[in-house]
Parts: sequence; structure tokens; C-alpha cells
Amino acid sequence: MVDVAAHAGVSVGTVSNVLNRPELVAKPTLRRVRASIKALGFVPNAPARQLRGGASRSVGVMVRDIGNPFFTEVLPGIETRLSQEELLLVLCSSSDSVEKEAYYLQILEQHRVPGILITPAGDDISHLVELRRRGIGMVLLDRPGADSQLCAVAVDNVRGGELAGAHLLSLGHRRIGFLNGPSIVRQCADRRKGLDNAVRAAGLDPGEVVTEVTLPALTPREGEAALERLPLRAGPTALFCVNDTVALGALRGLEQRGIGVPHDMAVMGYDDVEFAAALSPSLTSIRQPKHQLGHAAAELLLTDSRGDAGHWHQEIVFQPELIIRVSTGASPSRPGR
Repeated sequence: MVDVAAHAGVSVGTVSNVLNRPELVAKPTLRRVRASIKALGFVPNAPARQLRGGASRSVGVMVRDIGNPFFTEVLPGIETRLSQEELLLVLCSSSDSVEKEAYYLQILEQHRVPGILITPAGDDISHLVELRRRGIGMVLLDRPGADSQLCAVAVDNVRGGELAGAHLLSLGHRRIGFLNGPSIVRQCADRRKGLDNAVRAAGLDPGEVVTEVTLPALTPREGEAALERLPLRAGPTALFCVNDTVALGALRGLEQRGIGVPHDMAVMGYDDVEFAAALSPSLTSIRQPKHQLGHAAAELLLTDSRGDAGHWHQEIVFQPELIIRVSTGASPSRPGR
């Protein structure tokens, strides 16, 4: 900074303002200092600036599964908003482990991140509330707020389950296999609740219509393995998969068993990730507005981490959309839906 100041003919304090508070610097001086920074190849020392200022320019984002394409499609929405504030996204994956989540939260706190976006690994979020009380902005991502103490951005998964169930029932299916994840995962529990709601709305008993198989992980491999636990030839006529990656495995397993989709078995997923339309057959799914979800979560976090006196905790809930394709044998959705 001393070299830059000498090169530009200004004080070190002016260089500091250019780097940290450029709005305080006259435009001709700003241009001259920035030209000197470029000419000298000066790169600010971020760790040193953090030690002086006490705040990191990084924001933590913790998801349950970094390999899940749903989260990879949410991240651009987050990154777009954070980059406007010159904030760096630091991505962590809990792998659905409460212990791993706790480890990464400790690391992020040690690095003094101003805020964290998180999809919790478990149902208990008391430790996240405690971090918020210690001054770290905290927003629940893809998870409704359990109370008014944390901001949250989510999609109505109960409604999504209702849309899926109503669609399959409207096609005449009265035996539905539901490939679900652990009930401790809020999204899984909510989608099952929505499916049951749709069955009851049709005047039927969920216990007689729905056969649930609980998967230890929401992956294509587990989706394929789950077929071993279903009486495919004399059982369900439709499969509702808790997400599209599980549906991918189910489609592969059905093909290997010579069970045609949708003629012998209807299949639908959830999330409508990018590959859903490219599968053969193309996959009927419940679309979540992933980019908007990430952008809204980042916006809430920026407000929450600033600690403004007028800030109040908010919960933003987006609505899902049924996207009909070949895998359920119904008329496809109109283009652009």
C-alpha cells in the first residue's frame, strides 16, 4: 500500500479508502489510485484485512449433499447475489451427517464469516439459533423456519407432494410406490404428507394406496436398489420418487427388469433438475424454482448478517409446479411451462 500511495502521489489512508470505502474518494483520485494498483500488480492481503477489520468477505453455504444436482442448480442464484457485494461463496457439504455439519460450522465461525446459508442435516436447529445469537447471520435454505428466530427460504414441499399424488391418481393409479428418504429429513416428511393428503382428498386410504420404501441415501444407486423391496409385478403401478436422482436409478432398474415406462409402470420424480427432460423416457417431475430460491436466500442473508435494527426474521415460501412428461404417460405440459 505504501508503494501504491507513492506511485499515485496520495496518502496510504487514501489507498485504504479506495480499497475499502471507494465512495469516499473523489473520482479522479479513485481512477489514479486504481491505475497505480494495476500498474504495480498490487493484490490486497485478505487475511490481514480480516485481522484488522474482524470480518471475512466469505459467506458459508452448507448443503446436505454436494452431489445432488438440485443444490448445484440452487448455487448460481446464491453466487449471483453474493458477487454483487464482492462476497466469496465457501461451499460445505454435511453429507447428511450432524457431526460433519457441526465440524464445518465450527470452522466457518473460526474464520469469522458474517453469515451462513444452511440446509440442516437434522431436525434440531437449536445450535443454529445459538450461532445467530453470537452474531453470525443465519438463513435456512430449502427448509421452512421452525420458529421466528431464523430467516428461511423454502418451497412448499407438502404442496409438491399433493401435486404429485393428484397427478398419479388422476391417471387411475391406485397402488403407488413411494421411494422416500429418512423421515428426519424435513423435505422427505413433507412430501410424504402431501402425497397422503392427495390420497385422502380422492376418498382413499393412504395405508392401502401407498407403499413406502425408505432409502438410506437419495442417490441413483439407492433408487435402483429400492426396487428389490417392491413387489413390482403384482404391486404398484406407479412410482413417486422423492427426488430426480432417485428416479434416475429407478428408471435404470426398471429397464434392466424389462418393465416398460410408462406402459407397465409410471414414474415421476421431484425437483425437475436439468437432466429430467433429457432422460429416456423424459421424466415427469415437480419443479422447484431453484435459481430464485438461492437468490432470495442470499438476499435475506445479506440483510440478516448486517444486523440492522429494523430487521425482522422472514420466511419466503415458493410454490412448486407439476411438469408432465413421458414417464407418466399423460399429455406433456405445454412448452415453456
